[in-house]
Amino acid sequence: MRCVCLDEKDLEDLLRGYKQGSVTLQDALGMLKKLPYEDMGFAMVDHHRQLRQGFPEVIYAAGKTKEQIRDIMLSLYHDGQENIIATRAEPDVYAYMKEALPDVQYNTPARMLYVERNKTVPDASREVLVLAAGTSDLPVAEEARLTAHLMGNAVRSCYDVGVAGIHRLFAHMQDIERANVIIVTAGMEGALASVVGGLTPKPVIAVPTSVGYGASFHGLSALLAMLNSCASGVAVMNIDNGFGAGALASKINHMR
Repeated sequence: MRCVCLDEKDLEDLLRGYKQGSVTLQDALGMLKKLPYEDMGFAMVDHHRQLRQGFPEVIYAAGKTKEQIRDIMLSLYHDGQENIIATRAEPDVYAYMKEALPDVQYNTPARMLYVERNKTVPDASREVLVLAAGTSDLPVAEEARLTAHLMGNAVRSCYDVGVAGIHRLFAHMQDIERANVIIVTAGMEGALASVVGGLTPKPVIAVPTSVGYGASFHGLSALLAMLNSCASGVAVMNIDNGFGAGALASKINHMR
């Protein structure tokens, strides 16, 4: 029997089925044998993470070989994981993965490989809004947007709305007011996060980007500015960590 991804309901059904005799001992063992992880020698693939955290293990592709990325993604895929993500993957990895896994897709700006098998319609009344100060911040914003989308959220994005032309931001006030969680990506001096934080009662997740001239110190200036924001309710991610922002926004958005 093929091992599949298990959530709490699946485990309840499995145990109930075994107790009632509709599931054999061998089938139950087949379902459980890869929990909590699969030892691949070079990686311990965490098949238990969906059950613990509500989303499968996400692959950080940078520093891994194409073969390692392929084997981990295939392990997750054949285990029945519905939505699979590999961040910071280069285009040549996508070409390689496409041969092994035809379902895989690639978002070029975000540098994300992903498989989307769960296309359940998200709750449109609880929307994640992703704002990018400038077009140069778009790769990080896209990483955040796609992450939140694949984690089951309704997501809207507004790009190039930075403080250098703040009227562009004000044109999206309805989007800001409607959003349940807001992600702000900004480089340079990182001021957009404070402005947005002062416009909404909703949580704001700020992501400094490594965009800017010399004194931006590859995003450090934006990071420090966001950490020192005078607007309340602004959380700050690490530099360029769009994935982390999308994941945190999803956790907040799914709380009831």
